Amino acid sequence: MKISTVDKLKENLSEIVTIEGWLTGIRSSGKIAFLQLRDGTGFVQGVVVKNEVDEAVFESVKKLTLESSVRVTGEVREDTRSKLGVELGVSTLELIHSPIDEYPITPKEHGVDFLFERRHLYMRHKKPWAILRIRDEVERAMHDFFAERGFIRFDAPLFMPTAVEGTSNLFEINLFDEDSAYLSQSGQLYAEAGAMAYGKVYTFGPTFRAEKSKTRRHLLEFWMIEPEVAYMNHEENMQLQEDFVSYVFQRVLDNRQIELDLLERDQSKLQSVADGNFPRLTYDEALKKLAEHGEPLEWGDDLGAPHETLLGSLYDKPIFIEAWPTQTKAFYMQPYDDDPTRVKCADLIAPEGYGEIIGGSERIHDYDLLKQRIEEHNLPIEAFEWYLDLRKYGSVPHSGFGIGLERTLAWITGVHHLREVIPFPRMLTRMYP
Repeated sequence: MKISTVDKLKENLSEIVTIEGWLTGIRSSGKIAFLQLRDGTGFVQGVVVKNEVDEAVFESVKKLTLESSVRVTGEVREDTRSKLGVELGVSTLELIHSPIDEYPITPKEHGVDFLFERRHLYMRHKKPWAILRIRDEVERAMHDFFAERGFIRFDAPLFMPTAVEGTSNLFEINLFDEDSAYLSQSGQLYAEAGAMAYGKVYTFGPTFRAEKSKTRRHLLEFWMIEPEVAYMNHEENMQLQEDFVSYVFQRVLDNRQIELDLLERDQSKLQSVADGNFPRLTYDEALKKLAEHGEPLEWGDDLGAPHETLLGSLYDKPIFIEAWPTQTKAFYMQPYDDDPTRVKCADLIAPEGYGEIIGGSERIHDYDLLKQRIEEHNLPIEAFEWYLDLRKYGSVPHSGFGIGLERTLAWITGVHHLREVIPFPRMLTRMYP
């Protein structure tokens, strides 16, 4: 008995193989039964012809219910109608487990709440299956990109003594009634320490934002990739971001074709991103374009979701918006030498309404200026003594950025809401399962 997985069936054309998986659907014309099978690596149709199998096999097929686990043996046959290119001519079938109750997710339409209450089951179905396999590919591509360029992975703590950018949206933790800590909103500050030790590092892990938001762009818990590089300036930082995004998109196009087809994603839009050459606008140029399209902002205002969507709609590639007002951005961003009212930072805005994907900047490397900025932002200086130490001992210009995994995945897969691209979303309105 040769065991195969669904994704390898084309390599076994005309051979007899066994698939170990589950039944996702069944229909019968009386003398022929069509089984929709999955095994985690893909979906394939099994065809059972009454006259070609033992009577006991055909009778057992008629008794199958959705999500029965089965071991199916048959011949791999070409099927040009299938996206997979093959089907399985079933000869034997072994029932491993028959569901105790009727499987709750049926082919009929279900509401979002119904499906996400059953997220543990729903992820077996084609759309979430495809999305989460693309998530896996993106994570692998991310690690490969940095490894190929000499970065090391540097793990930042999830318990923080203070905030990176203020405490208004942090989850506070009571430490045995003696002190407080916060769940991390970013690994950046610790990655800067890593960059001073190893040159090029990146962090990857969950981050937390206590924002009482119900929008499609927010989760309470999400994953961030945050590289930091010693001796890298603002221009080089933007190029690294462009190279990274292009690399990830190309990897998905190369390795997740079946999944993108299942999602009916317009792959020409993804290829445009993979090709690079992202346009760049200054903050002032962005404000001018917004005004021209009926969305004026005052100088110093931050961009909201409608403004990001409008700017993103003007291009078929993501765009950098750089040279932001100092007053708008975080305390650690390096100002321009000839204009301290602006900082060397950029936001990367995705097209198709997906908004800001990356925030990055050159970091302040001067001790006195960084200390001044911490005080101006009313942050507790004692909590940042270690961070200031990085500017005391061998300080160098350095830069980095943060990219949200879920926002990037929503953009790649074309889905509307971030809850669809993480296995178990944590939201203001959802903590189960």
